[in-house]
Amino acid sequence: MTDDMSIRPATSADVPRVKAVTDAAYHHYIERIGVVPVPMEADHSANVAAGRVFVTGDPVIGVLVLVPEADHLFLDSIAVHPDAHGRGVGRRLLEYVEEHARSLGLREVRLYTNAKMWENQKLYPHFGYELVERRVEDVYDRFHYRKRL
Repeated sequence: MTDDMSIRPATSADVPRVKAVTDAAYHHYIERIGVVPVPMEADHSANVAAGRVFVTGDPVIGVLVLVPEADHLFLDSIAVHPDAHGRGVGRRLLEYVEEHARSLGLREVRLYTNAKMWENQKLYPHFGYELVERRVEDVYDRFHYRKRL
């Protein structure tokens, strides 16, 4: 990858790499949470076709899945390939989430993370997200966060 951390909408040609990055980023959680993380089972082709997926890197090393709602932008998934950890990719992706929300006229970003993904419970507050609630949905115990922009 170059030092260029520009972020662009994913194309159909990116789908295999979107899946590879997502799987690499989330695979280690399977044993910890006892189920396959939702992003690994996503229909990446459909999300790309719907304009929800944004990527960085050549080859792709960072992936965002963003879903605009009426009053907020939902950060459905963020994934950084483990080989790219420590390069600021995750920080840049989170900055882009806010930029994208603002460009859509949305003043809030929402997301959730599995309660057993402990790292995220430190990460998101560090970037200004506040814990809204903990909710169990089906087999998923999730912490819901928001950030007002």
